[in-house]
Amino acid sequence: MKVLIVDDEKPARDRLRQLVDDFGSYEVVGEAANGEQAVALATSLNPDVVLLDIRMPGVDGIETAHHLNTMAAPPAVVFTTAYNEYAIDAFEARAIGYVLKPVRRERLERALQHAARVTGKALNALTSETPLSSRRQHVCARVGDELRLIPIGKISYFNADQKYVCVHHESGEDLIDDSLKSLEQEFAEDFVRIHRKALVAIDKVDRLEKSDDGRTRVILRQADDDGELTISRRHLADVRRKLKGS
Repeated sequence: MKVLIVDDEKPARDRLRQLVDDFGSYEVVGEAANGEQAVALATSLNPDVVLLDIRMPGVDGIETAHHLNTMAAPPAVVFTTAYNEYAIDAFEARAIGYVLKPVRRERLERALQHAARVTGKALNALTSETPLSSRRQHVCARVGDELRLIPIGKISYFNADQKYVCVHHESGEDLIDDSLKSLEQEFAEDFVRIHRKALVAIDKVDRLEKSDDGRTRVILRQADDDGELTISRRHLADVRRKLKGS
């Protein structure tokens, strides 16, 4: 079994590598110091198990697990953490195991053995739905064989594109699997629905503008964006209310 170790502290990574190597039946294929590195390495190395710290700068372990769960063949996640208060969040993220630091050999070995017994089909079933208990700081786009994390603060708007949602952000456009409805619920504080197929970031709005046909359009601060951002009559009052409160 291939193992990816993720922890922002090198001594912790070294300790886990030593333990895994001692077991003999597992291969450490890589190490990551944060969640973003973990997602990138997981898509290139295809580990069977990820040993994942929770408290990390940037993308924390809980959010990282949710992004890993979107992979076509998601790895089993075993959290290794010094904090037991994250257990509920961990298992909502479909963790296979939860090992408290300082990591004891017996506990880690049991967690890895349990992960080894979970088949790919069963793991896909476990990770098919991953409700978040807290708001993500990124959305995850699948680009070829890779996963790309897009910071929420860099997104201008989401719009539904057939069965996918297109994310328009500072670096371009990407398709994601999230539904517009789930995005609206999760990011209600920062985005507003302007019509049935689009959500716009409140802080990216420059102004509202009337068109010649009497419709109201959202004008973004990025002048080069030419997306269809006309506000439906049904949503106009809510858009104005949210913009006034921003």
